[in-house]
Amino acid sequence: MQVYPTELKRLPDERLLLIGWSDGQRRTYGYRELRDHCPCATCREKRRQTDQAPAANLLPVLGPGEDQPLEITGMKPVGNYAYSIAFSDGHDTGIFTFELLRELGTLERPGSGTP
Repeated sequence: MQVYPTELKRLPDERLLLIGWSDGQRRTYGYRELRDHCPCATCREKRRQTDQAPAANLLPVLGPGEDQPLEITGMKPVGNYAYSIAFSDGHDTGIFTFELLRELGTLERPGSGTP
């Protein structure tokens, strides 16, 4: 039996996404956490290169929107197994499988309403 989302809720004041799952589990996800774990090929390659020792004297170049607080600007289902998430920095190519989403985030404590 595959577990699937039954509730999606943005908590903009906290920059969190809340996902309720079919098995009763509820998890919160920071927008930055999701962006940093984007599974697209470009982001995976960038993370791989970052894992190698970068030159200490280079400063990162920020693209348009990267100097602003990160937001989720859209979220669309992909079949019955994933979501495509669009971010305010213009990135929207990652497909976040339900399996990946279950690995990320913070499990909400039962009865507390908070992570």
